[in-house]
Amino acid sequence: MSEGTELKQGIREHLEQFSLHVLLVFATGLTIGSERTVVPVLGEDVLGVESFLVIGSFVVSFGFVKALLNLYAGKWGEEYGRKPVLVLGWLTALPIPIVLIYAPSWSWITVGNVLLGINQALTWSMAINAKIDLAGPDQRGLAVGIDEAFGYTGVAAGAWITGVIAGQTSLRPEPFYFLAAVVVFAFLVSVFLIKETVQLAQMEADDDHRDANLPFDEVLKRATYGDKTLFAAAQAGHVENFVDTLFWIAVPLYLTSQGLAIEAVGVVVGVHSAMYFLQIGTGGLADRIGRRPPVVAGMLLAGAGVLGMVFVESYLPWAVLAGVSGLGMALLYPNLMTVPSDAAHPTWRSAGMGVYRMWRDAGYGVGAILIGLSMEFVNAEAAFYMTAILMFLSGAVVYVWMEETHPEFGTHEPPAPAPETPHGAAPED
Repeated sequence: MSEGTELKQGIREHLEQFSLHVLLVFATGLTIGSERTVVPVLGEDVLGVESFLVIGSFVVSFGFVKALLNLYAGKWGEEYGRKPVLVLGWLTALPIPIVLIYAPSWSWITVGNVLLGINQALTWSMAINAKIDLAGPDQRGLAVGIDEAFGYTGVAAGAWITGVIAGQTSLRPEPFYFLAAVVVFAFLVSVFLIKETVQLAQMEADDDHRDANLPFDEVLKRATYGDKTLFAAAQAGHVENFVDTLFWIAVPLYLTSQGLAIEAVGVVVGVHSAMYFLQIGTGGLADRIGRRPPVVAGMLLAGAGVLGMVFVESYLPWAVLAGVSGLGMALLYPNLMTVPSDAAHPTWRSAGMGVYRMWRDAGYGVGAILIGLSMEFVNAEAAFYMTAILMFLSGAVVYVWMEETHPEFGTHEPPAPAPETPHGAAPED
């Protein structure tokens, strides 16, 4: 393969590797989805956990570990390459099915979710960065949309498949045999078939040196609070994961308390996640109309779907409203992630994405605590009200502060370099 061929960007030009990364992100989704339906009910029915707050602890451990590892995954992806970090992520997943099958107490489930948080941070971070490397700037939104569409389709499929297995057999070990097959397969693919892509990001940076090579601490500050647009994206990403957490903790327990069978709960949760497949279209849509409109619409729609679930009392309306909230997430999820991708220089794009993903996935931990407290000390419905209200408020922040970042017609301009820029050089315009 010639140098020119190897360093040309585009999904079509790298279709084989791009497809393998799509397959791997689907496996990443299957891995976390395999816990969505079964594990909360396992804690209540098999391990005898009565506290909603304690049940939520396994998502708290997952969220904060994933958030921290997202931050460093982006940094490591630039220092060591995408593939080594990806392989490490799948290596970490290998013990998870064993822990879930043999866990004698809920504390073991929480430990297992620490491993899951590491796995999801490393594998999903590298999957998205590799796709962006391969696709190039003209297809960035489409690449992110495809990544998130197939990842969350995997979440939906994992939730549905394990719900069916649990309904026909038992809550364990049978559902986790499926999980074991997924992680072994993904590990082998990442080791033997995936190629490095970091050189494509480096090539993309060759002709543009503005804001290049920011130190990691400067990237952290800029992507957190130094840029209003990136702050708006980070806070929205943080709050949007409250919805995901609600469907992980509260929705299965709420619906089973309303008399819905575990198989039907798996369908409702699966419908929500299945709507994320529409990201394959919403990411491409944002390449044409911009990132901001679908993000604002998605925040409002997801909040409305969540709110509506407490006002209905039967299977079909729950499934429809789960789909409505999933549609909102499909509109906002890939396009929020594309914002830091647009705004970052290629030399620190992976690190900038890592900062965004850190704040976004810390929402799992914060959301699990708030949802657990609401269910423990008020009632299950309170968790739905709280999540919806916060989505509406966060959407308002996006509407007021987020500028458009589209590469061709965006209005966003990065802030001036920090005063401690080396040699005291003044910024050019």
